[in-house]
Amino acid sequence: MSHTTLYRRSLLAALISAASLVTLMPQQALAYDENSVSALNTDAKGIAVHGHDVVAYFTDGAPLAGKAEFKASHEGATYLFATAAHRDAFKANPAKYAPAFGGFCAMGVALDKKLDGDPTAWKIVDGKLYLNVNKDVQKKWLEDVPGNLVKANGNWPQIKDKAPKDL
Repeated sequence: MSHTTLYRRSLLAALISAASLVTLMPQQALAYDENSVSALNTDAKGIAVHGHDVVAYFTDGAPLAGKAEFKASHEGATYLFATAAHRDAFKANPAKYAPAFGGFCAMGVALDKKLDGDPTAWKIVDGKLYLNVNKDVQKKWLEDVPGNLVKANGNWPQIKDKAPKDL
């Protein structure tokens, strides 16, 4: 078995283990729905990115919790913002701020999986926001961002409309 195959299998095992840990977290913190065929990772109320302000990643360099009073809809998801200015910036250019892969884990997509995106495991690459399922998986993703993005961008069209449980 090649080194690449072994690496891929061990990384996939780590991702599956990480995804199973997600089930141990309090339910209100979860946005992940294994049965959803949506290309957007939202909670039962349609809230994206666990209610975090996607503009804040770009302007504040950190995830900030959004407020229900500052919200905007885009492609069927509701985004919450910390300030009216952030909401207005998003409304002016939602494609700039909306997370890649609908807010699903970028490393998971590289491995043909749709895993929840953790708002605290994030990175902006070439002006685009990427989330990962947790910080351990993010470390692996950061080891080869260009290669992982090539894989993820190739996989996304085939998996974006499938339920995570079917992948």
